[in-house]
Amino acid sequence: MKTSGGSNAAKRRAGESAAAAVDDGDVVGLGTGSTAAHAIRRLGERVDAGLDVRGVPTSFASRELAADQGIPLVDLDRAVGPDAPGIDLAIDGADQVVTVAESGGGAGEHTGGTGSLGPANALVKGGGAAHAREKLVDTAADRFLVVADPSKETAVLDRPVPVEVLPAARSVVAEAVRSAGGDPELRAAERKDGPVVTDNGNLVIDCTFGGIADPSALSATLSGTPGVVEHGLFVDLADEIHVGTETGVRVVTR
Repeated sequence: MKTSGGSNAAKRRAGESAAAAVDDGDVVGLGTGSTAAHAIRRLGERVDAGLDVRGVPTSFASRELAADQGIPLVDLDRAVGPDAPGIDLAIDGADQVVTVAESGGGAGEHTGGTGSLGPANALVKGGGAAHAREKLVDTAADRFLVVADPSKETAVLDRPVPVEVLPAARSVVAEAVRSAGGDPELRAAERKDGPVVTDNGNLVIDCTFGGIADPSALSATLSGTPGVVEHGLFVDLADEIHVGTETGVRVVTR
């Protein structure tokens, strides 16, 4: 259930803007998706020019791209922990993100101002089924930079929330989602028969709740459901959102 929308140029501007925030010596979380891929490619160019960084990939896809770009990699369990360097910042995309315009209209009117994340500070991730590892890396980072194009901005989250589940727990979790007011649908693979299987060997249920008035409460409900490995609501984690447009980049902050 990958998301579409937004021009490639806007995505590239967003990715390259976030990549510019990386300093020499940083350990960087490398997100998954088309916009995060632009950040990885730009980091590869900077590494080729002499930048000293190490990347922590969030998926097989981001690992392969980073390796192809010549970015030295380190596993998450070697980046975080006693005597480990830690993760200085993570760069990752989003399927939908709540932003509040500072002036010139609502979140849907992209006037080129700055803006803020507001009290919600919430986004939906998981279109690429990598949200479990993404949340591990993004949460561990000192700073989390989201890269997006204007089509991903909204005033209220309303996209289906991806929920990674243990295969044996599929029916149990689906029933719990219904009890919470959601409509669960097992994600089917696009180029093969059967369901999508994550890098962790689990299944993904896409859960439609309509407009999510309280992302924090729904996040807690999903996290507390037995059989759920991780869900795609990222609440109060983002520090900056780099929104690429046709003419530049808006940086939305806390």
